[in-house]
This record gives sequence, structure tokens and C-alpha cells, in this order.
Amino acid sequence: MHGSLAFADAYFTSAAALRWPEAQQRIVFPPATLLGPARAGAAAAGMVLGAQSIHGAAEGAFTGSLSAEQVAEVGAAWALLGHSERRAQGETDEDVVAQLGAAARAGLRAMVCLGEPLAARNAGQAESFVLAQLAALLAAPGAALGALGAVAYEPLWAIGTGETATPEAAQAMHRCLREALHAQGLGALPLLYGGSVKAENARALLSQNDIDGALVGGASLNLETFHAIARAAIE
Repeated sequence: MHGSLAFADAYFTSAAALRWPEAQQRIVFPPATLLGPARAGAAAAGMVLGAQSIHGAAEGAFTGSLSAEQVAEVGAAWALLGHSERRAQGETDEDVVAQLGAAARAGLRAMVCLGEPLAARNAGQAESFVLAQLAALLAAPGAALGALGAVAYEPLWAIGTGETATPEAAQAMHRCLREALHAQGLGALPLLYGGSVKAENARALLSQNDIDGALVGGASLNLETFHAIARAAIE
């Protein structure tokens, strides 16, 4: 919940003046109020827009919610589903599956977040917790799964805390996810790491074999930092 019209205009204008790595997809998830106004600026900067969340229904009495069709109409090509902050507010695996179906219906690609709380990791249950989330996702109808464009592993204990999984721990979880996805014929699906990604740790994280990219949170608000992370992903 950051940004304003002036911020978005300055952000994308400055982004368009920078040299970004080629053969790289950069998706930005601004507040829904900025999707329409940022559409042209994001395109000029070589970025794709996504919505931070969508509702599973196409329309109805869901005050304060936005449908996949509504965000697609104003410029979103992606939707971020199941982010840890949304799950902390009560969003369930069932909600995420419904949202995935909504994304498919509206022609959006979905980036789905998975991750364990600190209690599960301390109890040695991190992998089983995340694999259960993945299993619920993969139980979605085939048409819904067609919208799945990426999976992001974001350990809940590393979101907004400054704590980061070690590159080795992140790789271990990504390898676990890769094997589970491969068993379902989805082994090529991009896997992203999210959790206090910064310019200082991006290269070490992104050099791991099964980490294909980064889901960047607060660090993306600083364009210079975001640019450095994007370059680290290529290097």
C-alpha cells in the first residue's frame, strides 16, 4: 500500500531512462488505483503490470474487492495470489484456488506465493507445510492451472523483517518445489524467491540452481535498488 500518481509517474519515467537487462521479464504490482495511470509508463519502461490481489468471483456483493476482469480492463496482465500478507489477513488455500480460476477466466497470468511461518520451520515442518500449500494449488481444475505463470516461495518469517533465508535454505526449498512440480509435468514453471530480497543478497540467492527470479518487496520502491537486483538476476 505505497505510491501515488506522482510517485508512479516519476518512477516509470526514471525507469524508462535506465538500461535494463535484456531477455528478462519485470513485473510490477502497484496498488490497483495506479494500474490504469501507470499503463503507458510501465510499457515505456519495459515492465508488465500486475494486480496485488483479485477476488475469486466475477462480480457481486463483495465490497472493497476487485475482480480479475476489472484489473485486466485497466492494464493488469498478471495477478499476485496468496501473498503472505494476504494470507495473514485470512486468505486460505481455497481462496487462492478460486482466484486462480478467476485469473484464467480473465486471461491473466498468476504468480502464486507459498511459504511457511517460523513455527513450522522451527518444528522441522517447513517442507511439508509448503508442499501442502502446493498440493492444494495443483488440485485446481485444469483450466485454472493454465493461468499459473510462476510460483514464489516467500518464508513468512522473512517478509518485512529484514531476515532472509540463507541461499542454501532457499535453494533446498526451491529444489523440493521443483521436484513436486516436475512430477506434475510443471517442472519448467519459474520459481521465485521472496523475502527481504535486497541488492546486497540478490546475487547469492539468484545464483542458486532452482531460483529463477526474485519477488522483491520494499526494496522495489527504490528504483536504483530494484535496478541493481534486476542486473544481479542476469549476472
